[in-house]
Amino acid sequence: MKRQTILITGASHGIGRAIAKRFALEGFSLVLNCKTDITLLEDFARELQQSYGIQTLAIPGDVSDHAFVCELFAQAKAAFGGVDILVNNAGISHIGLLTDLSIEDWNRVIATNLTSVFSCCHEAIPYMVHNKSGCIINISSVWGNVGASCEVAYSASKGGVNSFTRALAKELAPSHISVNAIACGVIDTRMNGCFNADERHALEDEIPMGRFGTPEEVADLAWQLATAPAYLTGQILTIDGGWQ
Repeated sequence: MKRQTILITGASHGIGRAIAKRFALEGFSLVLNCKTDITLLEDFARELQQSYGIQTLAIPGDVSDHAFVCELFAQAKAAFGGVDILVNNAGISHIGLLTDLSIEDWNRVIATNLTSVFSCCHEAIPYMVHNKSGCIINISSVWGNVGASCEVAYSASKGGVNSFTRALAKELAPSHISVNAIACGVIDTRMNGCFNADERHALEDEIPMGRFGTPEEVADLAWQLATAPAYLTGQILTIDGGWQ
């Protein structure tokens, strides 16, 4: 049987990297993407290939650019025939008052966090529909559920991802394609490396579990979604240690 292929955006570090390693362990072929950490991504792809005896393809580029996403999937198709599982993980944040937010920063956050999800799904779906199977996992945030002060653009983008997930799940259910999202709380990644020690401890005190989540915990949940019954679709699963 043909090995299944997973495409992960934002795969060079953090949650995307942990998901890649989890699926490599299960023998998947991997298409890995990131925008800036190109050497890190390529080294990681080689490491997974050597460690797990799988095929990997590292394709750096900006998924907020629709033309690049088309090329990304064209390369994935040429290498593996198509993408069976898509993980939309690439994301950026912007912290500050709305009145200090420029239109350029707003557009950058929305394009990276939300438009990229549209573009990747747009290119992934035809192969999945043809096969009458597939799985789309969107990495979202608790701020997409409840909103965060001084993170309006990020909250809006993740709220859009959540609504996008629910709507697309209904559209693709007849083709046996599941679409779900993982709404992450505070995960110990580079994005949350902005906190100093005091701020980190204060935030940990707010979380009932008393700690940040790990990328590996999110990766385990992604694996569970990928192997869940097909009837599980259109869901926003929150992983936040009981915080929100």
